[in-house]
Amino acid sequence: MATDYTTFPQFVSAGDILTDLIRTGEASWLSRPGGAGWNVARAVARLGLPTASAGSLGTDNFSDDLWQASVAAGLDMRFMQRVERPPLLAIVHKTQPPTYYFMGENGADLAFDPQKLPQGWMERVKWAHFGCISLVRQPLGATLAALAAKLREHGVKISFDPNYRNLMEHGYEPILRNMAGLADLIKVSDEDLHMLFRGVPEEDALAQLRAMNPQATVLVTRGSAEATLYAGDESFSAGPPVIEVADTVGAGDASIGGLLYSLMARHGGWPEHLKFALAAGAAACRHSGAHSPTLDEVEELLG
Repeated sequence: MATDYTTFPQFVSAGDILTDLIRTGEASWLSRPGGAGWNVARAVARLGLPTASAGSLGTDNFSDDLWQASVAAGLDMRFMQRVERPPLLAIVHKTQPPTYYFMGENGADLAFDPQKLPQGWMERVKWAHFGCISLVRQPLGATLAALAAKLREHGVKISFDPNYRNLMEHGYEPILRNMAGLADLIKVSDEDLHMLFRGVPEEDALAQLRAMNPQATVLVTRGSAEATLYAGDESFSAGPPVIEVADTVGAGDASIGGLLYSLMARHGGWPEHLKFALAAGAAACRHSGAHSPTLDEVEELLG
């Protein structure tokens, strides 16, 4: 899909672009372009909206792969910067259960500079998405939080997905409170709630999260069980379509990408938007890896 550089993207996902290095044998590894923020951008782009993944890459082979995959996904490459720094890697040394750590001290992602983005883009974008480990990697986290606040001042709607990772184990509460306070839409899984509010029942954890910003709409996904969307005093629940699951990698990213696409491009109320989000997540699960479903794939499951 060719990118139209005569216009600006309607959606920008900022931060969290990395390479997953996955152990496949005693001495064999598989590299895959990834990162939660990048996956969300790719999901919205694949569904058909002008989209950018805003961040910074290195000049190494892993970064080359990410750049080429971004071009292939139709992302607006004016929002991706390159610097002479090492790449950010997620080393997944066990897959059952997923066991991982990150490498990227003084990494390329930390050098992202919003001042270098195209002039005038804030006036055109509708939604911007933030989340995952980019918010805890400093100084990037502070840069992104300031960018989210500035976008909100410009009238841009903010989406936030904490997307819990082990880097958030200590000192994450102020970041969670700040980003939740800026968000129009917060997406969490039941696992996120369990890890962010350890030892607290899900209902109480959700109440604590919603108290950080009572105006925000909150989507809680629960794998193959019913998801619930809370909007003001109303709540809407639905189960995802029943499918044959290849794996669940990237399902949450496809779900929030589907919800954001639906809010920007489709008519209907919250029940319709929720069903579209869950169908997008289910469509991703029909393929191995972080698959970004097409609009046809999603509508097939809705049909």
